[in-house]
Amino acid sequence: MHMMDSSASVKYLFSNRAFVLFLISRFCNVIGVQILTVAVGWHVYQLTHDPLDLGYIGLAQFAPSFLLFIVAGYISDRYDRRATLVVSNLVHVGVAVALMGVLGHHWGGVNIVLILLVFHGSARTFYHTASQAILPNIVDARLFPMAVAYASSVNKAAQLIGPAFGGALIAWAGDWTYHAMIFVFVVAAISSGFIWIRAVGQSPGKFTLVELLGGFSYVWANKVVLGAISIDLAAVLLGGVMGLLPIYASDILKVGPEGLGLMRAMPGIGALLTGLGLAQIARPRYVGFAMFAALGTFGVSVIVFSLSEIFWLSLLALAVYGASDMISVYIRLTLVQIATPDSMRGRVSAINSISINASNELGDFRAGLMASGLGVAAAVLFGGVATLAIAVSWVKIFPALLKIDFFEEVAPKGNLQSEDH
Repeated sequence: MHMMDSSASVKYLFSNRAFVLFLISRFCNVIGVQILTVAVGWHVYQLTHDPLDLGYIGLAQFAPSFLLFIVAGYISDRYDRRATLVVSNLVHVGVAVALMGVLGHHWGGVNIVLILLVFHGSARTFYHTASQAILPNIVDARLFPMAVAYASSVNKAAQLIGPAFGGALIAWAGDWTYHAMIFVFVVAAISSGFIWIRAVGQSPGKFTLVELLGGFSYVWANKVVLGAISIDLAAVLLGGVMGLLPIYASDILKVGPEGLGLMRAMPGIGALLTGLGLAQIARPRYVGFAMFAALGTFGVSVIVFSLSEIFWLSLLALAVYGASDMISVYIRLTLVQIATPDSMRGRVSAINSISINASNELGDFRAGLMASGLGVAAAVLFGGVATLAIAVSWVKIFPALLKIDFFEEVAPKGNLQSEDH
C-alpha cells in the first residue's frame, strides 16, 4: 500500500472487514461490561443496603487481573487470539445468564454473585490482553496508528454510553437488562469469531517459567517499551483526580449530583473528540515530543483543576485532562505494540494492561490518602506538579523516547503486517 492522504486512508481502513468486526466486538464487549457493572451494583445494593458489598463487587472484578495477567499474556502468544476473544465473550454470556437467575429469581445470595464476578473479571483479563495483541495482526502496518486511534475512540464511546444505557435499562426494562447484556456479549463473540487475521500466535511449545515471564524480560531490555509503560504508571498514579470528584462537587464547587455527573463525563468527552481527531492523521510525526507535551498538558490541567473554584473552568480543565490523556495513551499504546515482536505481544500487552489498571486503582487510593492528610486541593495540586516532574525526569532517563519522529522507527524488522496494493 503506497502513501495516501487521510481520507483515502480512512476509506482503506474501513474496507478491512476484519477491522470493522474488531470494532464491533470491542464496542459490544465494553457496553456489556458497563451494563453488567451498573446492574450488579444496583441490584446487590437493593438486596443488602451494605456499602461494603459494593467494594467487594469491585474487588471481585479487579482481583483476577492481578492473578491472571501473566497467564493471559502467555495464552495470547501461544494460542489463537481470535479464539481467546470468542471464549472470553462466551464466559461473559454464561455469567450474565447466571446473574439473571441469582438476582432476578433469587437462586442464591451475594456470595454467589461475587463468585460469578470472579469469572467475569477473569474473562475481562483474557479479552483485554488478546484484543490489544490481535490488532496488529488485522491492519496494515502503515495504518496501525490510525487503527489504534479509532479503536481507542470506540472504547471511550462505549465507556461513556454503557453506564447511562445500563441505568436506563434498569429503570425501564427491569430484568430485561440481563437479556440486553447477553445479546451484546453474543454479538461480540460472533464478531470476534469472523475476524480474519494473518497470524494467530505461535504454536504451543514446551511450557517453561522463562517463557511465562518472558514479557518482563523484554520490557526491561527494550527502553522504548519500558519508558512508555512506566511513564503511564507513574503519571496516572500521581495525577489521578477522578476519585475525588464527589468532594469537589459537594464541598468545593457546590454543584450537587447533577454537576458531579457532568464533571465525570467531561474527561471522556474530551478524550473521545481527541481520539476522533487523531484518527484523521494518516502518518503522525514528532510522536515522542507529542507524548511528553501531552503529559505536560495533563499535569497543567490537574493543577488548574486543583485550584479552580469556578465550575466552567473546572469542566474545561477536566476536558483538557481527558484530551491530553487520550493523546498520551494513543502514542504509548501504539509505540508498545509496534516495538514488540508478535511472538511477545500478548505477554507485553498483559504487562501494559495491568500497569494501567493498577495505576488507576492506586491513583485513586493515593489521592484519597493524601487528601485526608493535606486537604483535597493540596493533594490534587501535588499530583499535577508531580506529573510535570515525571515528564521532565523521563526525558532524562529515556531520551530515546523524545527523539522518536515516526512510529515505525521503533518497529523490529517484520514486526507488523504490510500489504501492497
